[in-house]
Amino acid sequence: MPSLKELKNRISSVKSTQKITRAMQMVAAAKLRRAEEAAAAGRPYAERMNEVLTGLGAAYQGRADAPKLLGGTGSDDTHLVVVATADRGLCGGFNSSIAKLARDHIRDLKKTGKTVKILCVGKKGYDILRRLYKADIVEMISLRDVKTLRYSNAQEIGEKVLAMFEAGEFDVATLFYSKFKSVISQVPTAQQLIPAQFDADDADGDTLEYDYEPDEEAILRDLLPRNVSVQIYSALLENGAGEMGAKMTAMDNATRNAGDMIDKLTLSYNRQRQAQITKELIEIISGAEAL
Repeated sequence: MPSLKELKNRISSVKSTQKITRAMQMVAAAKLRRAEEAAAAGRPYAERMNEVLTGLGAAYQGRADAPKLLGGTGSDDTHLVVVATADRGLCGGFNSSIAKLARDHIRDLKKTGKTVKILCVGKKGYDILRRLYKADIVEMISLRDVKTLRYSNAQEIGEKVLAMFEAGEFDVATLFYSKFKSVISQVPTAQQLIPAQFDADDADGDTLEYDYEPDEEAILRDLLPRNVSVQIYSALLENGAGEMGAKMTAMDNATRNAGDMIDKLTLSYNRQRQAQITKELIEIISGAEAL
């Protein structure tokens, strides 16, 4: 049984930890609002890009002259897996859920004899995946020092992916990230970047036909490479909001658990102190009777 001094030190230690978790919860709550606003502001552009490319790409379905970013290389032997996670922890299962989805995808690809290359955006995803697939990781990109995420950050990653594709280093690229739904709900998501796949359900459903100037081929030649960076940027914004939401929830739970632990330790401290005082009184009374 721990002594009174040990119990007192443990109570003091847990209280200090509780102050830290409460402060981290408040910081995450403040950052969440900005991150959520940024993610919400980025969605309309990405969705509209999807609508335009869905309409333009429909004309090239099954055609041999389709752009490579739309029609692919004609093979799917080599896959690039882009795993976007956070650079910091203490956010519950946020990072591990993204890494698990990517890990399952990688395992399924390897079972069918595919070659897999992994590009990690965020240190936590790299730390998880390197345990099993260290030899397959081509690079780890950290955004830890980036204070405010901008399109230029995603564009650098997109240009790296496009350069690898142009060099023939892979046939299919898939992006893994977490889509922000609410503070308590972040959904791990897989999105194929190359060859481009567009969700027709996200289109506006209009049956109007448009005349494009310049022609469709020229527009696709410009928009398809840009779309890679846009989708990566949208994913990073979603990740930023999801990370702060998960961190706020995790720190709230940690603060509550610390409070419960303080209550239990305080109860044990009081009981032991009371027992010690009772024992000392009995010794005093017994000594007095002996006289």
